[in-house]
Amino acid sequence: MQDMTAIAITQPGGPEVLSPVRLPVPVPKRGEVLVHVKAAGVNRPDVLQRQGGYPPPSGAPETPGLEIAGEVSALGEGVTRYEVGDKVCALVPGGGYAEFAVVHEDNALPVPPGLSCVEAAAIPETFFTVWTNVFDRGALKEGETLLIHGGSSGIGTTAIMLGKAFGATVVATAGSEEKCKACLELGADHAINYRTEDFVSVCADLGLKPDVILDMVGGDYVARNLKVANLHGRIVQIAFQKGSKIEADFLPVMLKRLTFTGSTLRPRSVAEKTVIARALEEKVWPLFASEQIKPIIYKTFPLTEAAAAHALMETSEHIGKIVLTT
Repeated sequence: MQDMTAIAITQPGGPEVLSPVRLPVPVPKRGEVLVHVKAAGVNRPDVLQRQGGYPPPSGAPETPGLEIAGEVSALGEGVTRYEVGDKVCALVPGGGYAEFAVVHEDNALPVPPGLSCVEAAAIPETFFTVWTNVFDRGALKEGETLLIHGGSSGIGTTAIMLGKAFGATVVATAGSEEKCKACLELGADHAINYRTEDFVSVCADLGLKPDVILDMVGGDYVARNLKVANLHGRIVQIAFQKGSKIEADFLPVMLKRLTFTGSTLRPRSVAEKTVIARALEEKVWPLFASEQIKPIIYKTFPLTEAAAAHALMETSEHIGKIVLTT
């Protein structure tokens, strides 16, 4: 096959700017594998890229899409980790919304036993993100309390499952009673409806002092996170849905000896992502094998209906992941 179907961003804008096009099949470079994509996860950074606010890193494809699952169909020079026909899921810097994508072999992981490619495509972006932010930067330990904002999102559902699997008390915020119920069913110890309750007050009433807070909201949540955090707490910022320019009293950072940190994943080097991949393979992949955790799929769309998938994501109605299939 010389060319393939992919999704192009015709111009910055709404979901309607996503359009199927024909592009050449990429050729794997040294250390890379070509993956025949069976499924691709849809994530908030894809929406930001479509809107013109999150350009791909230098050298990455303009095609959106950060996580894929499928079969290895060709090997670049020097590849030793995989063979043609192996089923893999992978974190890619772009190019996931396509029938074929290339990825460095060290940033790909074997599809966990018993999972479909649709389920596997819902793993890389969220699990890489949660692992590096909650467990690396946030240093969550067994017996601590983890507060997750946006608990019903792809990131949120992943953080709930991993937090519980590693022995934390998990508190999640979500925007409806249905979503709160879903968080509890996934294992959260407490779920707070942020539309009707103040998470700072609820945590105080329950005697909960979060040691790690995973926040993708920003805005006025920053000051409230500082207020609710436990002594020596770690607040990890991964997005700013309510804005990154805020006013807050940072005195609690001194008084409670807090750590306020954050990160992005996409611009990191292959080597940096490889460290995360190996940690996931060692510590999280066995949890898939034992069925302690499983990706939560809300809905799938054909690749050519990427616009509809983005429209759904922007409603925030979903619980778990939205996935494109080829």
